[in-house]
Amino acid sequence: MTQEQGLIFAILVATMGLFLWGRWRHDIVALGALLACVITGLVPDQQAFIGFGHPAVITVACVLVLSFGLQRTGAVDAMAQRILPVDAGPMLSIAALTSLGALLSAFMNNVGALALLMPIALKIASKQELPPGRLLMPLAFGTILGGMTTLIGTPPNLIVSSFRAETDAGPFAMFDFSLVGVAVALAGVLFISLIGWRLVPRREVAGVASFDTGTYITEARVKQDANAVGKSLREVEQLLEEADAQVVGMVRNKLRLSAPNPRRVLQADDVLVIEAEPESLGEVLSTLGLTLEAAKQAADDEDADAGTAEKTKTEEKKDSSDDERVLQELLVRRDSRLVSQTASDIHLRHRYSINLLAISRQSHRSIKRLRSTQLEQGDVLLVQGEAGDIADFANDFECVPLADRSISIPNPTQAGFAVSVMLLAVALAAFGVLSAAVAFAAGMLVFMVARVVPLRLLYESIDWPVIVLLGAMIPIAGAMSESGAADLLARLLMEHLAQGNPVVVLTLLLVVTMTLSDFMNNAATAAVMCPIALSAASQLGVNPDALLMAVAIGASCSFLTPIGHQNNTLILSPGGFRFGDYWRLGLPMEILVVAISVPLLLLVWPL
Repeated sequence: MTQEQGLIFAILVATMGLFLWGRWRHDIVALGALLACVITGLVPDQQAFIGFGHPAVITVACVLVLSFGLQRTGAVDAMAQRILPVDAGPMLSIAALTSLGALLSAFMNNVGALALLMPIALKIASKQELPPGRLLMPLAFGTILGGMTTLIGTPPNLIVSSFRAETDAGPFAMFDFSLVGVAVALAGVLFISLIGWRLVPRREVAGVASFDTGTYITEARVKQDANAVGKSLREVEQLLEEADAQVVGMVRNKLRLSAPNPRRVLQADDVLVIEAEPESLGEVLSTLGLTLEAAKQAADDEDADAGTAEKTKTEEKKDSSDDERVLQELLVRRDSRLVSQTASDIHLRHRYSINLLAISRQSHRSIKRLRSTQLEQGDVLLVQGEAGDIADFANDFECVPLADRSISIPNPTQAGFAVSVMLLAVALAAFGVLSAAVAFAAGMLVFMVARVVPLRLLYESIDWPVIVLLGAMIPIAGAMSESGAADLLARLLMEHLAQGNPVVVLTLLLVVTMTLSDFMNNAATAAVMCPIALSAASQLGVNPDALLMAVAIGASCSFLTPIGHQNNTLILSPGGFRFGDYWRLGLPMEILVVAISVPLLLLVWPL
């Protein structure tokens, strides 16, 4: 062993130890390891940060932005409503939810896919009277499985592809991973749906992670082409029951009906007064094709006497793009000047360019229109406007902004556009018209120009610790290869464990990678194992594709611990899990993955 090899091994061992310890975030550990390699001369100074311009890093950042755009427009929510079954049993509900999670994570960030479907999983668990973990763990594992099926599904696939690009074969194509990944994912989803979910420990959640503001009362107008047109109120209420919402009033031709006849047929421009949970507002609007009454741009009649300066400010705000408008919940304090006032009294829209979308009140329901309802202490207001305007309003009227949570208002037009752009980017990359990095960067640019993703949220939608991790580990992996450390490990693996048998080497690579990914970041695991796979293939004189694919699958399949993958960590608290709960379903899953993937790898990517 040379001095350089000893140094890189020491740095890698220390890095893995810090990853496992978890005291410092993985991006800090990776950056420290990179600097250690630079200081010791393993990585040339001028190449220290070359990894941050690597196509894999650029692709991951762009996919995160595109995923956020799909989430923000309500595209995924609409898909979930159409695909997930209504009034199904536990097995069918888990199968549908897990399958949808796998499908989404194939084309968007798997953490984002889990975050989108978690509220739906919790709602299904409540209806089925199941512990939330019984749905959350299958969903988390399903999104992990789906990520391995395409080039963009998970960062390890991009890293593996980048290492293949350095060989004469070039990078993997978009759906090269599907040849084995889809079969493994289907088998995993089927096992989870039929048997696996029963292995998840029954854990009751002791507390609720978020605050409870109660239900909101809001007004939604029936659009000309809405699904609700021609339906009776009884039919509409049956649809709303799935979202835990109900109609408590109706406005037709400016006449308010507090207890409308259930047989009354809805017409275009009717206004429904709906009571719903805050997280369900978007689902309610999407289900019936409604639009929030307060979000209309036309000024209300009672604001007609607003001052000239205020009108000028409003016109200027109208000229600004809607992409800077946010949703915010505000609590009316006891000493607030809003108490006993209405939105009309204070000319809310004209003075602050803010829309009052809904009111949550713990006591009685108001029978007046939202704009005419006198506010009380303890009311929670859901408002829409620019962040600065909302802050000014909160300061002027002594309101308390509540913490952000998952409340979104769908935009059907933008949702369709966002899905089209995403599909086009996938097609361009899949058919080799553009590289994955360029195709998804182009898609991100379209999202920015079309305001699908607000410019102020562009950089917030990127998981920067993952970007730093990737950018730092790529030069370290290069140092492993150039120093001969990868060759040394590959020789050890072949001579002492595999006895020169390529099939055993393939299986060992898969198992070792899978084991490492259970305890350290999967992207870092892929970056460490790829040079070893390439070196082993070179020494054995076999096709490296099967070994690289084994690394990709092993890096994606971390099911034993809550720290191996972000999705496992996300469900830890909502599912009420303990550290040792994951292996009960995770161990059979990893055995299943090995049993299916090894024969398929030998068949599809022959050695």
